[in-house]
This record gives sequence, structure tokens and C-alpha cells, in this order.
Amino acid sequence: MPRLEEHCWSCSCARGRDKNDPKISIWLARRIGEAMSSLNSLVTLAYSTLASSKGRSLIRRSVVLFTVGVFLALVLNLLQVQRHVTLFPEEVIATIFSSAWWVPPCCGTAAAVVGLLYPCIDSHLGEPHKFKREWASVMRCIAVFVGINHASAKLDFANNVQLSLTLAALSLGLWWTFDRSRSGLGLGITIAFLATLITQFLVYNGVYQYTSPDFLYIRSWLPCIFFSGGVTVGNIGRQLAMGPTEKAHAD
Repeated sequence: MPRLEEHCWSCSCARGRDKNDPKISIWLARRIGEAMSSLNSLVTLAYSTLASSKGRSLIRRSVVLFTVGVFLALVLNLLQVQRHVTLFPEEVIATIFSSAWWVPPCCGTAAAVVGLLYPCIDSHLGEPHKFKREWASVMRCIAVFVGINHASAKLDFANNVQLSLTLAALSLGLWWTFDRSRSGLGLGITIAFLATLITQFLVYNGVYQYTSPDFLYIRSWLPCIFFSGGVTVGNIGRQLAMGPTEKAHAD
């Protein structure tokens, strides 16, 4: 009898599983169909966005900002390495630009994100930036930023605190001269904070190092460079985001 009962129990369980299998298959098929429908809608939306004029403008601005970021990273990093401010491994220094392979693409990507973020924040806050909106002002801003970076490597002070205070004053002067917006100030400070944390993480893990660090693992003036760089790239992004109508109105 026990064997017969066990056989009946196993047969009833098997029949229960057989009944549930079609339900599970139907449920899985519905879920897969919903996922595929959502994916198709997302792809269609992305394609329509890229095919629109705004999508093409976004891609064009991203490429320009990425190129600018790569170029500035190569030039400014080369200056820091030549002045022995930053130290990379020997196999890196032997390359043509004395820079690790990941520095230019990372800086280019960061420049694209920051340059696209500035006009988006302006639009979201309803405060369009109209102060000195011409390419001549943007080029002067780039020249001042390169000068600040050059000063960080060239100027000799009694200690890094005096140099940091000088560069902080120059960076705020750059913002006041070429930006003067609350969004620009807030984004510049945020960028400086995040970039400093990332740099400290990289230096802590031995990716590269700074000579004479006085602010944890880095130089105390590095946030000033990040702040002025964020303001500069933001101005480039704002200028690229100007449409023909807005440029004609500004003129």
C-alpha cells in the first residue's frame, strides 16, 4: 500500500506540473514580448532623435568637445610632466606625448559631458547665459585657462599654500570675467570636487603620482585647475549650443 500511495502521489504531482508548464510558458512569452516591445520603442526613439536636427547637433557638439578635451589634455599634461609636477611610470614617459593612453580619452569624454551639461542646466533653470556670448571671448577664456595651468607648473612660491591661493584667485577671476552665472559657479565647484576625488583615488592606487603632495595625495591647487577647466569647457559648450537665430540676435 505505501508504494501504491507514493506512486499515486508522484503521478498527481507530475500531472500538476504538466498543468502548470503551459501557464509558465505563456507568462514567459508575454514577458519576453513586452521586453522586446520596449526595446523596439527605445531603439525607434533613439533613431528618431539622432535623425532629427537636434540629434545631429548634439552629436556634432559632442565630437567637437571631445576633440577639444583630448587636445587640452595632451598639451597641459605634457607641461605638467616636463616640469616634474606629475610622475607616470617609465614606460608611459617613453611615449610621444608623455601621457598614459587613458588620459586623452577620459579628458575628452569629461569635456563632452561638461560642455553638454552647461547649456542643459541653463535651460532647466530658465536662465540663459548671455554674458559675452561670442567666440572671441571663448578663445580668451581658453588662453587664460592655459595660462593658469602654465602658472601652476612654472611659478615658484615659498610653499604650495601661497600658490594655491594665487591660482584660486585667478580661477575665480576667470569665472567672473567670462561667466558670472550662478549655474557656472555651482557646476565649476561640483566638477572640481568630483574630479579631485577621482584624482585622489587614482593616485592612491598608484596609477600616477604628484611630486610634493600637500593635500592628501595631490597638490592643493589642483581643484583650482579643475574649476577653471570646467568653466572654460562650459563656455565652449554654451557657444556651440547657440543656434543661428540666437547668434544673429546676439550680434
